[in-house]
Parts: sequence; structure tokens; C-alpha cells
Amino acid sequence: MAKLKCGFFKFTGCAGCQMEIIRAEDALPQLLEHIEISYWPMVTTKKWEDDLDVAFVEGSVSTPREIRELKEIRERANVLIAFGDCAITGCIPSIRNFMTQKEAEKAVYPRPDWIESIELRSVSEYVDVDISLPGCPPHRNTILEVIKGAALGRTPYLRHHAVCVECKLKDNGCLLTEEKRPCMGPVTNAGCGAICPSYNRVCEGCYGPMSAPNAESMAQILLETGLTQEDVKRKFRKYAGWTPEFRKEAM
Repeated sequence: MAKLKCGFFKFTGCAGCQMEIIRAEDALPQLLEHIEISYWPMVTTKKWEDDLDVAFVEGSVSTPREIRELKEIRERANVLIAFGDCAITGCIPSIRNFMTQKEAEKAVYPRPDWIESIELRSVSEYVDVDISLPGCPPHRNTILEVIKGAALGRTPYLRHHAVCVECKLKDNGCLLTEEKRPCMGPVTNAGCGAICPSYNRVCEGCYGPMSAPNAESMAQILLETGLTQEDVKRKFRKYAGWTPEFRKEAM
């Protein structure tokens, strides 16, 4: 079986999603038996020349240059994967969308006239996405599942239910109903293994919205835990406030 030609691209984000692959050290030798790294600036100086079987796109889109590059990637890749929450929801960088463009530029850049910046958007706003791989960053097992799926030509198994299901599977007590703490688990996509609640920390929502979340009801429950209306807005804005599922509550 021929190796998959893979490319890894980074737009507006922290590169943490790519680092999660590098951290999968024990799995890399076996992984490299099935994929060929055609382009990955973090690990090789090899230039991008060939068309790709799979393109991993990390980060959201915030400049005209990124739009042009993204469209070229889409044209030259058989499968395009939105890699991590920045690519899917805008994640933490999307908080700037709740400011005007000029406010954001003045707050960040001493010379705004030097930059070309646009309102931040997800990858799917500009091109068709074949697979959305959620997480900030995605769990290494999920990344490996997606790569294996591409190698075998099958649809990868990705979770779309709430983090609460993972808590139940781990026999965790409910931080929201039992302790009245502002946990975002009921509306957050699973896949992390409920890592935060397992360590007695509330879920902050870093895997983005689950399938068909009831955000309106969640906002009311958060108020009942003692949060203010502004606190609730910040909760929804933090990782996915610009998504259709959470935008109303984030405003």
C-alpha cells in the first residue's frame, strides 16, 4: 500500500495541535510506515511541491494571505482536515470578533497600518472541510484514529456527544448538579476523556459545541450556579463564541 502524502499547515493559532502529534513519540515509528510527510515546516525544511492525499490545517483564518493559501491547499488535497478548535470554531482567537476591527488592531499592534488583518473566521467559511477534528488540542488517540482512517479509506470514529457521557463512563460525580459549579460539560463535545472533571476541575468547553447543544438552557443553569450574566457570556465566548450554537449566549 502506497504511503499517504500528508501536509501540515498552520494559520492563526498556537501550534499546540501539531505539537500533540510530535508528543505521540511511541506511535510515530509505526505511523511513519503509513504516511509520508510532504510538507511540515515544524519538523522539516522540505518545500511543498506535490499534491496531497491529506492536508491538516491548524488555526483560523485572519488575513487575506491565509485565505489564498487555504484555497490552494483545498485545490491540491484530496482530504482536508480542520485540525483543532481554532480551525473549526475560531477558539480563543475568535474572542477578538466581539471587538471592532479597529479596536482589536489598536490593542495588539503599535502600528496597525503595517498589517493586513480581517475578522477571524473558521476554515469552513472559505473551503469545504472533509473532517473536523475538535480539541484544544485534539487528543492524540483521536489524531491517530483520523490518520488510520485516511490510510484505510474509512470514516474515522469521532465523538459528537457531551463530555458528561465520558464523566459517567469514568464514574465521576457531577460538578454541575451535585456541587453547583459552572461546568460546561453538558454542551461540550466529548473526546478529551473528561480530563478536567476527572481532576475536580470544571469543563471549560475546549472541544467546542457538542451535537445540538441546548445553549439557552445551559446559560440559565450557569446563572443558577452564581455566575453573573457577564460571566456566562465569557464562558460561551472562550472557545466557541462565534459558532452558531453559542453565539446568542456569547453576545
